[in-house]
Amino acid sequence: MAKLDSYIAKNVLGATFGVLLVLVGLDALSALIDEAGDITATYQFADVLKYVALTLPHRTHEFVPFAALIGTLVGLGRLASASELVIVRAAGVSLPQLAVIVLKPALFFALFGFAIGEYVTPVTQQMAVSEQALAQRSDSNFAGRGGTWNRDANTYIHVAAVQRGGLIFGVTLLTFDDQRRLVESLRAERGTFVRDHWLLENVERSRISDAEVTVENETIWPWKTGITPDLLVLDVVKPDSLPVQQLWPYANFLKAQGLTSADIELAFWRKLLQPLAVGGLVLVAMSFIFGPLREGNMGARIMAGVLVGVVFRISQDFFGPFSLLINLPALLAALMPIAVCWLAGGWLLLRKT
Repeated sequence: MAKLDSYIAKNVLGATFGVLLVLVGLDALSALIDEAGDITATYQFADVLKYVALTLPHRTHEFVPFAALIGTLVGLGRLASASELVIVRAAGVSLPQLAVIVLKPALFFALFGFAIGEYVTPVTQQMAVSEQALAQRSDSNFAGRGGTWNRDANTYIHVAAVQRGGLIFGVTLLTFDDQRRLVESLRAERGTFVRDHWLLENVERSRISDAEVTVENETIWPWKTGITPDLLVLDVVKPDSLPVQQLWPYANFLKAQGLTSADIELAFWRKLLQPLAVGGLVLVAMSFIFGPLREGNMGARIMAGVLVGVVFRISQDFFGPFSLLINLPALLAALMPIAVCWLAGGWLLLRKT
């Protein structure tokens, strides 16, 4: 049985990693073409290459479930075409036993993807976004093109670019009174975090009253706030690029600020449950191999995998906004598509035993 496990795992994992390489390569090429349209005097082709290279771990993590689905179809499909699965079944291995054998390499692949998403993606994605923002930022425009917004009491903060180590660029502070009237605006070229506060450089402050607007320029200005470098790093990237261990505390912080945290909670559960999603998609792939795709060619299997993957992704994207509309718990929204895969795949396999 150990030799059988090893043989099937070798076929499934080999096909899965091959599919992952193709999917990530195609997605990176598409991103390279898209980013090339934004090339300017400051954001050059070398910057585009660097940005796409730094986003490769995130793309890898994102395609893990779909690579597992298509890779299982391809790997088991080759064994089915050579009648090797028939021999395995004739040797007394039941479909549930075979499912367990296939789920073992799928679990290894899922943990591989989870490790990338937890320990590599947060660092490289933040570097990619920050380096891109710096390259696209004009010296004459403090705010820059992208960046992130945050809030501290009655002050709204925009930061164009964030680098690890407590360095920010393009800082804009807008302060309102209790009647929601703008009373002060501040722009700074950059800021450095020192102990418990920020030191903003090349500052332009505008104090607004009913009678006049007073403008002051300062070389260095201390800014005391609860916004820390770690928090800005969390703000600068999308929730699905953040590590699981930081998502839930970040959601609690947003709640304390009176801001919505549903998207953060949804990203938390999606990342945490990704290994289950991989297992469910592998079961669906197995039910296809022992069903309508048993005698199909490689193209038909890949097409089936792509269609199932697209439907799974659409269902994930649907239940996310839907959960916000009806106040559905984020856990249920993340779990529904996965549960459907497990139930459908398990039911189809049990029918054939």
